[in-house]
Amino acid sequence: MRLIDVLAVVLGGMLAFGLRFGEWSLYPHYQVAVLMAALLTAAIFGHFGMYHSWRGKSRLFQLRVMTVSWATVLLILIVIAFMTKTSATFSRQWLAMWAVTTWGLLLLFRLALAQILRMMRQKGWNQRRIVIVGAGNLGRDVAKRIREATWTGLDIVAFIDDDAQLCGTRIDGIEVKCGIPELCAVIETEDIDEVWLALPFPAEQRIKEILHDLRHSTLTIRFVPDIFGFRLINHSVAEIAGLPILNLTESPMQGMNRFIKALEDKILASIFLIIASPVMLYCAIGVKLSSPGPIFYRQERVSWNGTPFQMLKFRSMPVDVEEKSGAVWAKAGEKRATKFGAFLRRTSLDELPQFINVLKGDMSIVGPRPERPVFVEKFKDEIPLYMQKHLVKAGITGWAQINGWRGDTDLRKRIEYDLYYIEHWSLWFDLKIIVLTLAKGFVHENAY
Repeated sequence: MRLIDVLAVVLGGMLAFGLRFGEWSLYPHYQVAVLMAALLTAAIFGHFGMYHSWRGKSRLFQLRVMTVSWATVLLILIVIAFMTKTSATFSRQWLAMWAVTTWGLLLLFRLALAQILRMMRQKGWNQRRIVIVGAGNLGRDVAKRIREATWTGLDIVAFIDDDAQLCGTRIDGIEVKCGIPELCAVIETEDIDEVWLALPFPAEQRIKEILHDLRHSTLTIRFVPDIFGFRLINHSVAEIAGLPILNLTESPMQGMNRFIKALEDKILASIFLIIASPVMLYCAIGVKLSSPGPIFYRQERVSWNGTPFQMLKFRSMPVDVEEKSGAVWAKAGEKRATKFGAFLRRTSLDELPQFINVLKGDMSIVGPRPERPVFVEKFKDEIPLYMQKHLVKAGITGWAQINGWRGDTDLRKRIEYDLYYIEHWSLWFDLKIIVLTLAKGFVHENAY
């Protein structure tokens, strides 16, 4: 595979040169650049794990690693060119073409190889034979997922379990064998490649015993943590201070994701404020004429990590409306809003000043809707996983809102949609929600 990657880099450079200059014989200094890139590719791609086994890894994961690896090679080349003051001798168009063509060739070669391996594995070739220790719910779930993903090339030979009632039976056609002695026998007679430990967390001592009994084995041993019963948010495996860490709940807004989200918010909020400024001027005049008091209504809400902030809205009610009642959950048919304020609420135009909150960094354009502290205190004990919505910044619009879960609707369902958004966040998901918000319009039956 290393040779194929080097070939992709060389072919990409030659193809880009032909497209840019109309000839296929590279100039000497271009030959040096391509040669250096080939050598860097051979060295750096391995550092990023490009040549480890990717059996069972998602295509998206493979694409991400490949892209980062090739981008690193290009970055090193650019730094070398600047340090040696030779950057001016190379065509920037050629460099851009080379970057794209090589990335395309790397992707094409890997897709072809993956398809060949998939076909081989589905036909029973290039299989890895595994034994699953644990025939309980976790072990059965692991087996089911493996058998559904035939492209992984994993063949389950047997279950191993200590339950005497299961021994000798078959679960979904897979034989259940008893205890460590039978595990060792299966390893010796069945040409086993891997042992997967699918045992619950309380079985720590049993796991240690199995590892001790397999200490002389050269098999790959994997541990499947019993986490399927939890509702996990962006779970992942990390290493901190040399310790393996299983992240059960983590905000997606880390590192580059946080930068991308902030950039998206700042650019789009600026554009929306410029476009919406005439409408906002009309709204401000309408609020001022409809009742005495300020144009904006400031209300404390809770955003990322439970941080309070002052959310801006166009004022839709008289200034003293909540002096006696206190904080009230908005419901259909209520008469607290002014006539113009009711119009603002129905059309969601009262939300426009929140783009100022986005520019200040209090909110995002897309995210779970923020709630008042008094209701956060109320709902955090009533609604399962309610506080997990604060793993990202609150938003003006969101996945729950465009699916109709706004206003006085089922709060559990709304949280379900908010958590789905957090788990599946991406820039494209945000843009999809924004487009759907614009397409569906701002008037909604649950806006009041």
